[in-house]
Amino acid sequence: MKLVKFQGEFLWHHHDNEDELFLVVKGKMLMRLRGKDVWVNEGEFIIIPRGVEHMPVADSEAHVVLLEPKTTLNTGNVQSERTVPVLQRI
Repeated sequence: MKLVKFQGEFLWHHHDNEDELFLVVKGKMLMRLRGKDVWVNEGEFIIIPRGVEHMPVADSEAHVVLLEPKTTLNTGNVQSERTVPVLQRI
């Protein structure tokens, strides 16, 4: 379980081996998927199956609980300046 706060666009990515559950606890977010966009409001969640390319977006700050293995890279298959190494996580 991870708690994140974010605002703006993240980046397009996918996870080869892990599903991800995003539970919005404050605010709302848009989950962009290839072919459609899904709004996720406070108190709602969305599950992104492994292998599905996605990009979380929040117009204003959103607080989101992520359920995924602690070894899951936040940027999935993409390495960028936003990638948080597993060793820096609690």
